Amino acid sequence: MNSTDIRTVADRSVAIAGPVNPAHVLRRAAVVVSILLFTIMLISFQPFSPVHEGVEEGGNLVNQLGFGLLGLIALCSLLMLADLRKLPSLVGPTWILMVGFLLLSGFSSPDPNATFRGIILTLIVMMTIVTVLVLPQDGDGYARMLRVVAGTVIAVCYAGIPLFPSLATHGSDALEPQNSYLWRGVFTHKNIAGPVMAAFAFAAIYLWRRGDRWAGFLIGLSALVFIGQTGSKTTLGLVPVAAFLVLLPSALGLRILTPLAVFCCQLAFALLTFGSVLIEPIHQFVLSLGIDPTFTGRVSIWKFGLDALADRPLTGFGYESFWSTDLVRYAANPYYLDWDVRGIVHAHNGYLDIALSMGVPALVVAIAVLILFPLVDYMRCRPVRENRLLADFFMMIVFFTTLNAMMESFFFRRMDPVWMFCFFGVIGLRLVARVAIPRKCS
Repeated sequence: MNSTDIRTVADRSVAIAGPVNPAHVLRRAAVVVSILLFTIMLISFQPFSPVHEGVEEGGNLVNQLGFGLLGLIALCSLLMLADLRKLPSLVGPTWILMVGFLLLSGFSSPDPNATFRGIILTLIVMMTIVTVLVLPQDGDGYARMLRVVAGTVIAVCYAGIPLFPSLATHGSDALEPQNSYLWRGVFTHKNIAGPVMAAFAFAAIYLWRRGDRWAGFLIGLSALVFIGQTGSKTTLGLVPVAAFLVLLPSALGLRILTPLAVFCCQLAFALLTFGSVLIEPIHQFVLSLGIDPTFTGRVSIWKFGLDALADRPLTGFGYESFWSTDLVRYAANPYYLDWDVRGIVHAHNGYLDIALSMGVPALVVAIAVLILFPLVDYMRCRPVRENRLLADFFMMIVFFTTLNAMMESFFFRRMDPVWMFCFFGVIGLRLVARVAIPRKCS
C-alpha cells in the first residue's frame, strides 16, 4: 500500500467517523474531571482510616497536600473548562459575607495558625464543589457524573466490608461500644456514612426520574441497605420523608408547597429539639411524648454551649476552637447537667457550633444562605425539565442535611463529606435558579 492509498483510507475513516467537534470533546473532558474531583473528595486520600469521630483530620499532612493539589486542579479546570459567566450568579454577596465571617473567626481562635489551615482547607473544598457543579453543561452530564460517583463510592464501601472488616466497620469499638460492627465504609464514622448514602439514594431517585431505571434502582437499593447496616434508623426514616415532601407537591403541580412544607418541618424539628432547652412549655411537651428528653445527652451539651456563648455572642471563640479550649477541658461538671462535656469535640448541633465559632451574627447569615435562600432558589427554578429534576434532587439533599445538622455538626467542617453534600445542594439550587440546563448539548 503506497502513501496515496494510506491517505485515501484515512480520509474515508474521517468521513465515516465525522469531524471531531472540539466543543464536544471539552464537554466530555469537563464531566470526567467533575467525576474524578467529586469521587476523590468523598473517598478521601486515606479511605478506611481507623479514625475516631472525635479526631480531627485537618492537621494531617496527607490530607493537606492531597486536598491542596485537588484544589489546584479544580481551579485550573474551572478556568479552562467551565463557563465562567456562571460564577458571579453562584457566589453572591451573602456568601461573600459568610466567607468573611469564616475568615474573621480565625482571629478569635487561641491558635490562629492551626485554625487558618482548617479554614483554608474548608474554602478549598467549597471551591472544588463549585467546580464539580459548573463543569457539566447538560442534564446528561449531571446524570453521568452522579451515576459514576455514586456507583464508585458505594462499590468501594461494599468492597471494604469483606476486605477490611475492622476498618470498613466500627469493629469492636471500645470508645463507642454501641457502634460495634456497624458499617461505615470508607468514612471515619457511621454518622458520616449514613447521610452520604442518603444523598446517593436521592441521586438514585433523580436518575430514575430521568429514565435511567437500572442505575437508579441499583444505586438506591444498595444505598438504603448500607444505611440500614449503619444502624441509623433516623437517617433511614428521613430519606422517604424528604422524598415525599419534595416529590408529592411536584407530582400534584403544587411546587409552591414544597419550600413551605420543608420550612415548616425544619422549624418544627428545631423547636422540638433545641427549642426544648430554651422554652419550658416545649420541654414539657417533649416529656409528654414519651421520647428521650435529653436526645441521648445532647441537651446537656447544648446548655453548656449556650452558657458559654453568652460571654462572647458577637465573635464566638474561633473556628472549631471552643470545644478544645481550657474552658471546656477543665470545666467542672455543673450540677444541672447529666453529661460531662469534657472531651466533647462538637455540640452535636451545627447551628450552635456556628455561633460558638463565629458568633450570633454569623449564625443569622448562615441560616439565610443554608436554609432560607435555597428555598427561594427552589421557587425561582427555571421552567425547564432538567432544571426541575435537579432542583428536586438538590432540595432533598438540603432538607435532609439541614435537618440532620440539628443533631450533628458538620457545617464548614473541612473535608467532611456531609458538609460537601450540603454545600453541593445549596449551590446546586442557586445554579438551577439562574442557568437553563438542556437535556443534551448539540
